[in-house]
Amino acid sequence: MFVKLQHLDTNCIPILHPLNTSKTTNTNGKPSIPLPLHRTQREFEQQLIKKHQIPPQNPSDFRKRIVFVKPNPDGSVETPVKEKVAVEKGRGFDGRMWLRKENLHTKCSTNVLSGNEVVKKVHTRCSTKLLSGNVVKKVHARCSTNVLSENEVKKEHTRCSTNVLNGTVVVKEVHTRCSMKVLSENEVKKVHTRCSTNALSGNEVVKKMPTKCSMKWARYGGCIPAILEALERVDDLDEAFKPWELSLSNKERTIILKEQKVWQRALEIFEWFKRKGCYELNVIHYNIMIRILGKARKWDELEMLRDEMEKIGIESINSTYGTLIDVYSKGGIREKAMYWLDVMNTKGMEPDEVTMGIVVQMYKTAGQFEKAEEFFKKWSVDKRTPTKTEALTDHVGLSSYTYNTLIDTYGKAGRVNDASETFEQMLKEGIVPNTVTLNTMIHMLGNHGQLDEVASLMQKMEQFHCVPDTRTYNILISLHVKHDNIVAAKGYFKKIQEASLEPDSVTYRTLLYAFSIRHMVSEAEELVNEMDKRDLEVDEFTQSSLTRMYIEAGMVEKSWLWFNRFHIEGKMSPECYSASIDAFGERGYISEAEKVFKCCQERRNPTVLEFNVMIKAYGLNKKYDDACRLIDSMNEHGVFPDKCSYNSLIQMLASADLPQKASFYLRKMRESQFVSDCVPYSAVISSFVKLGQLEMAVRLFEEMIEFNVKPDVVVYGVLINAYADVGDVEEALRYVNEVKDMGLVTNDVICNSLIKLYTRVGCLKDAEEAYYMLQKLDAGTDVYSSNCMIDLYTERSMVKPAEEIFEKLRRNGNANEFSYTMMLCMYKKIGSFDEALEMAKQMRESGLLTDLLSYNHVLGLYASDGRFKDAVTIFNEMVESGVQPNDSTFKSLGVVLMKRGVPKKAVKNLDIMWRDDHQSGVKAWLDTLSSVVGMVYFDIND
Repeated sequence: MFVKLQHLDTNCIPILHPLNTSKTTNTNGKPSIPLPLHRTQREFEQQLIKKHQIPPQNPSDFRKRIVFVKPNPDGSVETPVKEKVAVEKGRGFDGRMWLRKENLHTKCSTNVLSGNEVVKKVHTRCSTKLLSGNVVKKVHARCSTNVLSENEVKKEHTRCSTNVLNGTVVVKEVHTRCSMKVLSENEVKKVHTRCSTNALSGNEVVKKMPTKCSMKWARYGGCIPAILEALERVDDLDEAFKPWELSLSNKERTIILKEQKVWQRALEIFEWFKRKGCYELNVIHYNIMIRILGKARKWDELEMLRDEMEKIGIESINSTYGTLIDVYSKGGIREKAMYWLDVMNTKGMEPDEVTMGIVVQMYKTAGQFEKAEEFFKKWSVDKRTPTKTEALTDHVGLSSYTYNTLIDTYGKAGRVNDASETFEQMLKEGIVPNTVTLNTMIHMLGNHGQLDEVASLMQKMEQFHCVPDTRTYNILISLHVKHDNIVAAKGYFKKIQEASLEPDSVTYRTLLYAFSIRHMVSEAEELVNEMDKRDLEVDEFTQSSLTRMYIEAGMVEKSWLWFNRFHIEGKMSPECYSASIDAFGERGYISEAEKVFKCCQERRNPTVLEFNVMIKAYGLNKKYDDACRLIDSMNEHGVFPDKCSYNSLIQMLASADLPQKASFYLRKMRESQFVSDCVPYSAVISSFVKLGQLEMAVRLFEEMIEFNVKPDVVVYGVLINAYADVGDVEEALRYVNEVKDMGLVTNDVICNSLIKLYTRVGCLKDAEEAYYMLQKLDAGTDVYSSNCMIDLYTERSMVKPAEEIFEKLRRNGNANEFSYTMMLCMYKKIGSFDEALEMAKQMRESGLLTDLLSYNHVLGLYASDGRFKDAVTIFNEMVESGVQPNDSTFKSLGVVLMKRGVPKKAVKNLDIMWRDDHQSGVKAWLDTLSSVVGMVYFDIND
């Protein structure tokens, strides 16, 4: 028989000769065929023989064995001592050997017989170490180790599995390819094999102990797992590749590069291949390196690699361009991706389906769904030559991946019908949808509220033999949470467990957020307990959500305990501390917010983010001095205020009517060069205007101009409105002209301010121009500007234009108390009492009588029209509603009394009584009016 030599140990020099044998048949009774030696293997041996000056060998020395011998340091080789080699005696050379014995070769399995019997068949793939006495000295196995002891171990080492029988014998050492394992005193201490080890010791069985050797590489077979393992263990590439240096194939080099996870190591290996000069590096190897460098965002190195390809004449193929487009689009450099697509088109190279899918995905990610569809349709047309009876829109044969990409693209574009049609086309062409396809469809249809279609697709999953995965249930949970069906969401969570699937972080995060915003505390806590049992980490988003849940549920103590749990662990980020500060601050728990801030200080110096959120919390709770002290102390902690810090503080101080303090920090902000626009200036100017300090507002405006901060239309609107309020037409118009000179577009604020100004000074024509301009703006007219125009028309008794504006307001539901009052005054002024009384009636029915002005106008209308009882009723309602009457009110009531014959002097006495004591005076007026009006109506009825 023949024993095939494996080159495993580079410290040994293989000396190879064919074995002479008298047998012409193998163990299976079939003719033996000599195994030819591969040319590269023969060359390798000849090189080594020549390098170490090995003398010619006598073939007869190798009839029963093939020996690996280590060379001496000087390169010479000594012939080993011809010592009797027998497995039974356990003696052999220090080098590795293969022994030719009868019945030595079996294909996979090992028959193990204990007692005094002999192991009949043992197949060894790598090497065999000898076992002596009751001690297993060293066993080196590639896959697994079988150790048998009772009297002696005859032959051990199988390719597939190992059964270890150990009665009372101590197995001292078992050395495998991965590590040294020790079994002692009926207990398997350490067993490390590549596949698994079954140890039977007494009554104890140790089954299937996993190995540290990488099972992820076992699928490659051959020498690849050993090479990849060596590359992980050994930094020096010459040493790592030494056993295989002259025998690496193209395919093996491809796999080695693909399996590198770190771009530096991949590039180092790639350069090593080039440096050796004996390896062919083709376009596939360059494609792999392009993908690795692109994934790591190493664009300079990638470009150098591309230049190298062109320099040495390696032509790019379809997959090269597809890889370039893919890495650049995923890296966010879409322009470069499009450049390589153009290069591809220029070279007349038609994208394959994979490249097409990459481009469509790129457009989809950028939100350019129409371009994605356009590219796909053009590609589809180019891929086929339609006949006269075929439509250009017919699909070419596509893979499920491409259909999934198209469905997702249409879904994200909101084109549900197109996505559904693509799904139907997929089914017509016989492409069986997978779980990804159906997940995409379920997500899209659910987001558009088509839950019935979702249920139908769930049934189709069974039809297509697609098993729902965790993502499927996550989508369903999310959809039902979105549609506020928390019961259904909880049901799908149970189905995950019933389907023997594991909920992932997305599952828990979705449900916990749903529970938190609904204040479902017990349900949330139950999920958290489950996560703790599974040692799942609670992410920062969930942590912040539950902190807010406890606070909003009024469980402040629990919220603090929840926060403290993560603070103690020391894994909280600045964003998480900030979220907790914000949650406490928004609900008014400022002391707890301060405690969180102090906890942050205990761990490290707070970042500017935590300072900003704490400043906001002080502002929300009106602790403006504390906010100012905090921003002033930032320098002490090595943190400097940023634009957000100053903006937040200035806005809160301006809103709190503290423009002087706000001005101080505005100047500090400007000195720090954080003022890039006029927004902070606008806030402080508005605050000054609000307090009536127009001069300070103008001074700050001029300072802004002096420091080259350009004002916008909002700032001008504030000043124009301020001058309109005080009736200063000249100054208001000066700022209006500045707006026009600067080319700023007039906004609704300026138009409304102009209408107010023109109404105040009675300029109807100018007001009409501003109102017309306001109508053309997107904001349109509002109730204030419309009421101003009604007022102007009322003063001029211009009924028709006033009625047009009023009717428009009423149709839109925008007419307010002032609108009705202006129309009532206009009708009363022109003597249209019926229309005026109708306005008063509608005001009373609509509950629009709430203001002193409207009460007085209605009361005056009834008094002048002789409706004294209605006038008294309105006065009663006015007093009961808490609206305090004024001189105008009693003037109308005095008319009522004098018309009913009450002397003028008595009316005057009532007025004096009211001025001396409002409460008793009002009562006297009510008593007198009730008495007089009652007598009048009684007399009239008689």
